[in-house]
Amino acid sequence: MALTEAAPAPASAHPRPARRPRTQIDRMDRKRQRWGWLFVAPFAIVFVTFLVAPLAYAFWMSLQTSTLATGTSFTWFANYGKAFTDPIFLEGLGRVASFALIMIPAQMIVALVAALVLDNLSTALSKFSRLMIFVPYAIPVVIGALMWGFLYSPRFGPATDIFGLVGLTAPDFLSQGTIFASLVNIVTWQWAGYYMIIIYAALRGIDPAIYEAARLDGANGRQIALRVKVPMISSSMVMVLIFALIGTLQFFTEPQVLRAVAQGAIPVSYTPNMYAYSLAFSYSQFNYASAISFALGIVVFAGSYLFLFLTRKQSGLK
Repeated sequence: MALTEAAPAPASAHPRPARRPRTQIDRMDRKRQRWGWLFVAPFAIVFVTFLVAPLAYAFWMSLQTSTLATGTSFTWFANYGKAFTDPIFLEGLGRVASFALIMIPAQMIVALVAALVLDNLSTALSKFSRLMIFVPYAIPVVIGALMWGFLYSPRFGPATDIFGLVGLTAPDFLSQGTIFASLVNIVTWQWAGYYMIIIYAALRGIDPAIYEAARLDGANGRQIALRVKVPMISSSMVMVLIFALIGTLQFFTEPQVLRAVAQGAIPVSYTPNMYAYSLAFSYSQFNYASAISFALGIVVFAGSYLFLFLTRKQSGLK
């Protein structure tokens, strides 16, 4: 039998489109970039106008010194040297450091326990509980501080009546000896719900099969929570700690609001931010107040970076 000649392969029914020239691709990329910049422009204008430009101007002011005798002179970093040797500023830093040692663990414990409990609930009560725990964060900080100022008031607050029901004398929550604990309570109440949502979201991202495997190995609920859940959300815990650390070092609103009703328990230099505010708007020392603010920013940046460096394994950073 004669061998038949092989038929040529049929042409593809869907030919590959011709590649566009490189110049055309570059032109399209530039067009997309122009549209991208157009959409970003409104935010960029607001960002530069209301954040970058004021910060640059404040930094420029911090490098100058103004006096009635000599006027304004450029003194470079003299104000920063003065700030880091100012006992009032250093005392305020020590105070917010004390707040951080107490407030951050308290917020973390409350947020973590609430998130672990809610993670085990599968009823409609879980949604309602999440909302109720988150509500304090939704209240503006000033309104929350004013509300707690009313609750703490020894004259017209309900504390006297509540303690009287059990035969006790209500303490003065706004006195010099108790104002520290009162502020810790306010901030923990205000922010624990926000941190709880972050931790709860991280818990919901864990594969339930891991819990089943732990139960098959004989782990109980407490062991699953402490040895499985908590280690698996370590990166989220580190993020929450960073947020809490930055917020605590910038402590301002709550003591500033309560200062009017605390009867001398909160001085104008209670925190570094309050000290800078008082220097600027009570004594018109805008240059030194700017230096105090940037000095605090340096401390916040250094503290945050150091904490991230020490926890780089838990946070997933190399």
